[in-house]
Amino acid sequence: MTLIQPDLSVFTTLESEVRSYCRSWPTVFDRAQGSRMYDEDGHAYLDFFAGAGSLNYGHNNPVLKRALLDYLERDGVTHGLDMSTTAKRAFLEFFQNMILRPRDLPYKVMFPGPTGTNAVEAALKLARKVKGRETVVSFTNAFHGMSLGSLAVTGNAFKRAGAGVPLVHTTPMPFDHYMGGKTPDFLWFEHLLADNGSGLDKPAAVIVETIQGEGGINVARPQWLRGLARLCLQHDMLLIVDDIQMGCGRTGAFFSFEEAGITPDIVTVSKSISGYGLPMSLCLFRPELDVWEPGEHNGTFRGNNPAFVTAAAALNTYWADDKLQQQTLAHGQTIEAALRDTAAHHSGSSYRGRGMAWGLELADPRHAGRAARRAFELGLLIETSGAHDQVVKLLPPLTITSDELDQGLRIVQRAVHETA
Repeated sequence: MTLIQPDLSVFTTLESEVRSYCRSWPTVFDRAQGSRMYDEDGHAYLDFFAGAGSLNYGHNNPVLKRALLDYLERDGVTHGLDMSTTAKRAFLEFFQNMILRPRDLPYKVMFPGPTGTNAVEAALKLARKVKGRETVVSFTNAFHGMSLGSLAVTGNAFKRAGAGVPLVHTTPMPFDHYMGGKTPDFLWFEHLLADNGSGLDKPAAVIVETIQGEGGINVARPQWLRGLARLCLQHDMLLIVDDIQMGCGRTGAFFSFEEAGITPDIVTVSKSISGYGLPMSLCLFRPELDVWEPGEHNGTFRGNNPAFVTAAAALNTYWADDKLQQQTLAHGQTIEAALRDTAAHHSGSSYRGRGMAWGLELADPRHAGRAARRAFELGLLIETSGAHDQVVKLLPPLTITSDELDQGLRIVQRAVHETA
């Protein structure tokens, strides 16, 4: 692909230095449809980034777009705080009938604000309020958001340093396989809980990702998650599953914890819940935990009605049966086979993932960045993840076609080979 140098002057002179993704993809995007984005010069890019997992159903999905346009054209409510609206009612009814009831999940639904970190902050605040304790246990390499409470349960040192203040009332524990299988699961955690001299204040809750996306696509085994759930029950700690990036079908089932057969006390959902990339998040919890006083946790933009509209359309279109789930699992096998082949040609590399969330860890941590840059030159958007950005991270839209998936995987393989 021959790229014309775009005019980025207004971004580089006016926009803050905090911008990041645009540095990896130095072009000006103009439109997007399905699994592709197009820059202002007409170059097409296959998207294996999908809005960091916010676009599971692709860009400008036509069914969701039609529902949104119809709603806007009839002057449907756009901003409603927590007022009752027809859009919110439709979403809640679809969510109850298509997601919660079929899975026998008892959750109440809270709209805490428009972003994932809003949902995490609400979950942490609620757990502490319910249990009357301050400490929350998180895990190595976790990522839960960029606001202070969420940062406190995030592992990445670079992101934590940006807080500028102490991040307190949290304790990290080893994630699954963090010790390479050398110690039994939860050995350290159980010892601290049982020892009055450990210095660990009894936790209110434990927060965990079933697959650590930003942490490097670290996959927790179902038996590890079940063990964690038992530990929480034994020690009167609430179990919070952060399903912000891995929920909404990314691993196959709607919730990523379904495979493990657990029912968390609290679940956070965001990113692809709106289906269209519109800001929206949920905090789900067992009814007996609903101890909020009216207005005790609120936010101006928690009632994003256009997002309710597209979210309801997404549920009705993709979760009335298991077709999308089965397609996701089939695509996952294709991705796994391609990464297995790639890893076999690069000593010291490994791959891991579930559904359509996969990572290729390369022996040289800098190799992943080189491969991602080369992929962009070849017309593919991929990012890196992990503590050292050593993992090539693949998050294609769930609705990608088989031909598009094969094309993108060929580019990944080429990019890795050419930058070794």
